[in-house]
Amino acid sequence: MNFRPLHDRVLVRRVEAEEKTAGGIIIPDTAKEKPQEGEVVAAGAGAKNDKGEVSPLDVKAGDKILFGKWSGTEVKVNGEDLLIMKESDILGIVEA
Repeated sequence: MNFRPLHDRVLVRRVEAEEKTAGGIIIPDTAKEKPQEGEVVAAGAGAKNDKGEVSPLDVKAGDKILFGKWSGTEVKVNGEDLLIMKESDILGIVEA
């Protein structure tokens, strides 16, 4: 990976959405909603506070996260569709 987010931003890869419902109905691509779960690919160093001190992020590369439906900006890095978002757009970390 040759991309490093700045400050309090993170680079996220969406997880693949389910193609079937619990009842076994196959969902066509046009009707699928984009997933709100992803994996952190890279994270910035952290945001600076009023004193100029850097406060580190709570997430790190490899964390599974949930984020808001309209969060982030879609970008293409090395041919892969990813999201860049601020840490404040992340709702939580999914524990295994």
